[in-house]
Amino acid sequence: MLMSASSASIINSSIFILTGFPGLDQYYLWFSIPVSCIYAMVFLGNCMVFHVIQAESSLHQPMFYFLAMLALTDLCMGLSTVHTVLGIFWGLSREIGLDTCISQTYFIHGLSCTESGVLLAMAFDRFIAICNPLMYTSILTNNRVIHFMVTILMRSALSILPVIIRLKFFPYCRPHILSHSFCLHQDLLRLACSDIRFNSFYALALVICTVLLDAVLILISYIFILHTVLAIASREERLKSLQTCVSHICAVLVFYIPMIGLTIVHRFGKHLSPLVHVLMGNIYILFPPLMNPIIYSVKTQQI
Repeated sequence: MLMSASSASIINSSIFILTGFPGLDQYYLWFSIPVSCIYAMVFLGNCMVFHVIQAESSLHQPMFYFLAMLALTDLCMGLSTVHTVLGIFWGLSREIGLDTCISQTYFIHGLSCTESGVLLAMAFDRFIAICNPLMYTSILTNNRVIHFMVTILMRSALSILPVIIRLKFFPYCRPHILSHSFCLHQDLLRLACSDIRFNSFYALALVICTVLLDAVLILISYIFILHTVLAIASREERLKSLQTCVSHICAVLVFYIPMIGLTIVHRFGKHLSPLVHVLMGNIYILFPPLMNPIIYSVKTQQI
């Protein structure tokens, strides 16, 4: 009787319950230490990269402008999730209101789309630098770089609005228990008791037209880069050219592998332990912002 009353109150309220690591509540204080350190590294690392690029006039080049935008995107991703993730591990709150949850969903998915666009722009930068170096400065002018950045931001900010706005008007008649320590679009859809076909099809089409298309274009750009590099006679020059792409390739892998892993777990891993879902979700959110400053600090001599 008490359980049914509790479930009814969860269903009828606009409060959602976030999930930490199921069954490991007693260890949250210990988990909070490495997670807090990871967030500190995310903030400090990306702020450092952004500050160095801004302060050093020698780094005012298209590649570093895109890198600064990548650092800013990763910083915002950390800021959009830190309050809910650490709120659970520090024992502050596991509850989140619908409006706050929808806002967090918007920022998480929007920033993921932004990061994908920035990685594509960086691939285009490497393509021009290696395949057509004499035209580099005339093609990637400051005005064009600014246009690229604005286009990436507008695509991310506007394209997901239709599905995000609809989340506000769905009736959520299933227990308001989310699968992660933050809000995701597909997680909220799972709890909705309404016609969600538009959101499902639009979200799928959006992923295909943005993230998947970006990945295909990045792959094509590297096919052309590899073809150009292999045509260089000198082995040293080939290695030198490829080394300029190592950081970007690592950043692409760091971004796409967790995203693909989380998608596979959501689509085909319903039988898996909830711990797997939570772990993949946290890797998807934290791994790219953590690793990108490390990758570019180690591999980029100027930084």
